[in-house]
Parts: sequence; C-alpha cells; structure tokens
Amino acid sequence: MLEGMTADPARPHFRARARAWIGVLALSALVLTGCTGQSRVVQGTEVTVAAAQPFSSYNGNTSYGSNPAANGDIIGATNSRFFSVDADLDLVADPSFGTATVVSADPFSVRYSLSDTATWSDGERVDAADLLLAWAANSGALNTPGFDDTPYLDADNRYDRDFPPGTVFFDGSSAGGLDHVTSTPVIGDDGRSVTLAYDRYFVDWRLAFEVGVAAHVVARHAMGIDDPEEGKAAIIAAIETADVAQLRQIADFWNSGFTLAPTPAHPDLLLGTGPYTVTEVGAVHARLQANPQYRGDHAPTYESVVVRYIADPLEAVSALADGSVDVIAPQATVDVARALAGVDGIEVTTGVDGAIEHLDLQVAQGRSGVFDDERVRRAFLLTVPREEIVAGLVAPVEADASPVDSEVFLPGAPGYDDAVRTNGSDAYDAVDIPAARALLASAGVVSPEVCVLFDPANPRRVAGYELIRASAADAGFVVSDCSSPDWRELLGLPGGYDASLYALRSTNLAIGSARAAFAPGGANNTNFLDVPAITTLLDTLDTTSEPAAQAGLLSTIDGAVWAQSAGLPLYQFPSITAVRADVAGATPSPLAPGPLWNVWQWTPTSAR
Repeated sequence: MLEGMTADPARPHFRARARAWIGVLALSALVLTGCTGQSRVVQGTEVTVAAAQPFSSYNGNTSYGSNPAANGDIIGATNSRFFSVDADLDLVADPSFGTATVVSADPFSVRYSLSDTATWSDGERVDAADLLLAWAANSGALNTPGFDDTPYLDADNRYDRDFPPGTVFFDGSSAGGLDHVTSTPVIGDDGRSVTLAYDRYFVDWRLAFEVGVAAHVVARHAMGIDDPEEGKAAIIAAIETADVAQLRQIADFWNSGFTLAPTPAHPDLLLGTGPYTVTEVGAVHARLQANPQYRGDHAPTYESVVVRYIADPLEAVSALADGSVDVIAPQATVDVARALAGVDGIEVTTGVDGAIEHLDLQVAQGRSGVFDDERVRRAFLLTVPREEIVAGLVAPVEADASPVDSEVFLPGAPGYDDAVRTNGSDAYDAVDIPAARALLASAGVVSPEVCVLFDPANPRRVAGYELIRASAADAGFVVSDCSSPDWRELLGLPGGYDASLYALRSTNLAIGSARAAFAPGGANNTNFLDVPAITTLLDTLDTTSEPAAQAGLLSTIDGAVWAQSAGLPLYQFPSITAVRADVAGATPSPLAPGPLWNVWQWTPTSAR
C-alpha cells in the first residue's frame, strides 16, 4: 500500500515547500573483534557507497532534515526502531531494541518499551526521556496554537529568524499519527517505557513512534545541562509541566541544532542507537563506524562504511568501475544501464522501488479551471499514452515494467491484483482519442488549455511531459509547460497550474497514507480532491483493525478515486543497484531509495 507517501524527493506532509576522500582499505588481516560487543565486526574492513546528495541533518523529522534522501539513509543505518520493512515488504519488529504493545482498547493505548540493551552510541541508555521528547516533537500537542512558522523559513526550510516571544513550535512530523495523542504520555515505573493514549483507535500505531534524537544531547545544548541524568530529568519536567520558557529552548534546538553546515558543531549531535554510528562528516563524504555500544540483533560485519557524495549517476558508475566505490544505486536510466554493462567484476540488479510516477489533475482551483468538469478530466486522461511512456522511459531499464493500475496498492503487494480487477483502471489501458473528443464535445469545451507542473531538470519527467502533450493535442487539448525548479514548493498552490507530474514515494507500509492522499486537506492531496463518500470510507478505515477488512476498504477507496478521474498512476520507478564482487548482501531497497537500508547484513566476501 502506498504509505508514508512523499513527493519525490521531498516530504510535502511537512510543507509543500572539505576533506579529501579516503580510499577503500585493503581487506587484509581479517580478524574478528571480540571486545566491543560487535562479535561479527571484521577489523580493517571498509565498504564505500555512493550517495547522490550530501548528508545535511541528523534530525530526519524536521522539514529540512527530511530532504535530501541521503539523510534518511544514514539516519536509518545508525538508529534502531520498533518496526521496519524487510525485503518482502513485511513489517517486522525488533524486540532487541524495544516492543510496542496494546494495553487498552478504550481508550486505545499502546505501551512502547525499550529493551535493556537499547543504548546511545555514547553509552547512555535510551529511556523514557527520549521517548517523551519524541512525542512532544512530533505530536504538535505542545505547540503554540495557531502559530504559522512559514514566514520564518528560508528557501531550504531552515529557520532564518527567531519566533515571537513565548512561542513554542516543534517542526516535527505531526501528521504521522502522534497528532492523535494529545495527552501527555505516562512514563512507566521502569523509566524505559511510555504509554500513549490515542484519542481514537489509530490503525498505524506500529509505525507512529520512533525515538529520534537523544534527549540528553538536547538538554546539554538547549538548557546548558551537561550531566545526562539531570538533563533528561529536566526534559521530562519541562514536557510534563508544559513549561513554555523551557519548551521554547528545547524546540528551537530540536528544530535546528542537528543541521550540519557542512559539519556538526559537536560530535554528540551524531549519537545513534543502531549498528553503526557517524564518526565523520565532511564536504565530500561521511563515515560510519560499527557502534561499539550496540547490543541488538542487527550487528554488522563491516567495521567502516564510507558514504561518498556523487551527484552524477554516470560518475558513480565510473567510480564503481575504477574501484573507488563498492556499491551504487544511481537513478536508473538507459545511459546508466548501458554504462554498467561495460563494467567487469560487478553484480547489477534491476527492479523497481517504492516511487510511483503520477499525473495529478487539479479538480479545483486550477490555473485554467478546465478540470473542474469531470468530463474534461476524463477526456484528458484518455489521451495519456501510458504504455508508450513505460515502453520508452522504463522498459529499457526494467524489461518487465508495466503501467501501475492502482491508486492505493503497490504492484505486487497483497490486494493489488484484486483491486485492479474492479477499480475501473482498465478504461485507461489504451489511448482513446475519439472518446476524449466526444467527452469534450459533451462538456462544450473547445481547445482546453492545460499547463503542467514538473521538474525541468529531470530528463525522464520532461520526456513524459512531451509524450503526454503530443497525444493530448490529438484530442484538441492545448498543453503548455508550467515546469519550475521550485516545483515542490508549488505543489498544491491554488491557481498555479492545471496538472502535475511528480512521484509519490512509499517510505513505510502505513494504512493511513490513503487519508493523506485522498482526504480534504490531506498532506499529499495537492489536487483539492474532496469527495464525501471517500472521506467516509477513510473514516471507517481509520478504525478498522482486521487486515481483510482493511484490504476490502482500500479496494473500495481505490475504485472510488478512479471514478473521480483526478489523475493517473503511470509507472513504478525502475531501480538499479550495482555492487562489486567482493561485497555480499547489498540488495535494492524495497521502498525508499538508499542502499544502506540493510547495511548491517553486508559482508566482505573474503571474510565469509
């Protein structure tokens, strides 16, 4: 299911808005370490990974930190979580870090408990202060009511001036489920658990809560308290008493203190809870080391991971070919595939990732207003050459590619095939120019103008736009270019455009992403879709816990969305992962891009 969907590569649910590289060490003198708790770590081993964007923030829950994708990749490799997605798109728990247990049905309450071995990379234990801070930062419950932070942001979603006195504002992921926890969580007697009472049943409670950044670090920098235990106690007290003055300091640092510009001001800003820890951040690379404090189930083998920033996909291929990089997952293009075919000693895996290219129509508040009429919307969609788009832009990289036929389910996921059989997507299997002309005639519309928003720097998207423009012209549409380098900030702008081409990327398997996409005011509902019958279905879905019933509701929602002619899913993004022969276990990510998603499973073949 398309959950945790975000516009590629930013997250609109927040806001529609130098050192020399060190080469790969020789894999010699392979000796297992035995004194760090990392029983699998092989001394002297290093693997180098190419990333398209620099590591810029260690707080991935802020508007700035959520983009670029490189932040999430490194944060994921250096932190543990209660639940994650495996290669088969199954949601799996990590009890070695903690557990989440429903303790009450009314009110719906969940206890999130940390294991005895959950530890920060500086040796401090992870405890209730960290959990309570995560709730405060991502629930919005303690924010000053009605405060709008938009005027205080620069073009990169960083705050460039102070909030008014007495204002508390955490720039957290407040649409992720914790917004349904409006009362302060209760700390358990063990000091390592909190119980969250949701205002109503929340279907995605397993994915709603993660630890985030260290409370004792926030206390040190925001409140000037160096002793970790005193700092954590101060964080707890400020949250439980809603102390505005203290919360203002805490929130300000939480929002901006973990930004790397380009290097961290203090090493404690890079503390994590996972198998690796960040030990170096530079202008051209970041370095991760096996975390000696880690005692969980995801113990790694490589001692060091170097993330080298290479923006140009073909340059990444060259680095792989000359041995200066071991693993790459560049944008999958025909040129990249051809270049990789000429490289010896590598394994190339092609497939798809969690991003779906979308054509969305502004059903209200569009630039020309032509799509206010459902007949005109349907006519335009009947001109979209989906098969031609896939054949020209995707199939040369992923031979098995085909158009996506669900607005709700990922291809291959449970429920997809059942939904496709009944959702009405077959009406758009082929271009039908005569039917499109007939619909325009019935609507009394001649030569409707459609201005399309897209990223002009994305060659595949530009090519998709040209194919759509040429086909729509056959039915009488006059399609024009509304592209902009600032397309992310323009998504959902009233009167800004008539249609948009962009990708929605699944970052997890939450059921609630359907609400974000299709409910009025939803985080990903940038085309102003507002259908009471769909909203009612979403309300029912939110309180449905039985998987079969959830699937049935999602299938019904899928059909209802297709019936609105509000847009089309086009194709699932192709992916390419290329790995040198001396690295085993590096496989494509099943959802969000980033080769580090399972880095703890990687091993040097010479150590196997």
